[in-house]
Amino acid sequence: MRRLVMLVLLLGAAGALGAAAAALAGGGYGYGGGGTTGSTTAASSASSETYVFKATLTRGQEVPRPVGAKATAAGTFSATTKEQGSTRTFRWKLTFRNLTSRAVAAHVHMGRRGVSGPVIIALCGPCRNGQTGTLKITSNAEDAMERGTAYVNVHTVKNKNGEIRGQLRVVAS
Repeated sequence: MRRLVMLVLLLGAAGALGAAAAALAGGGYGYGGGGTTGSTTAASSASSETYVFKATLTRGQEVPRPVGAKATAAGTFSATTKEQGSTRTFRWKLTFRNLTSRAVAAHVHMGRRGVSGPVIIALCGPCRNGQTGTLKITSNAEDAMERGTAYVNVHTVKNKNGEIRGQLRVVAS
């Protein structure tokens, strides 16, 4: 009987230690998550956050209205940002179709829906359909995308101010 009590006490202590270790390592037991993963080592502590953004680009969202753009002019944009300390890595993909002319540039701009704004991230120039890229961005650029106050647009030879545009939204964190 005495051995059984000792075994139960040992197993209970081991379970409590395991729960405490998991909580310190960022897993379970009171850890809220919220898109953040953490890991703790004896030497240092590092955490990261990842966000996934998407935008559907159409001519109807472009400001000012594009000239001669087809109703079928459209595109998609997807991106992932990973925060590691003060560094933000931005991986993106841009697709488009039925533009009036060659895509000469694409950017992420600061601005609410229906309002033009300044460039905060240069993506490509000239651009090709299906283009991808990876670059470092500022925390201000990421914050604007998280708030929904940033958009992507594609500039063409015929529509230098932009032919298609889409407001960025967070789809996962």
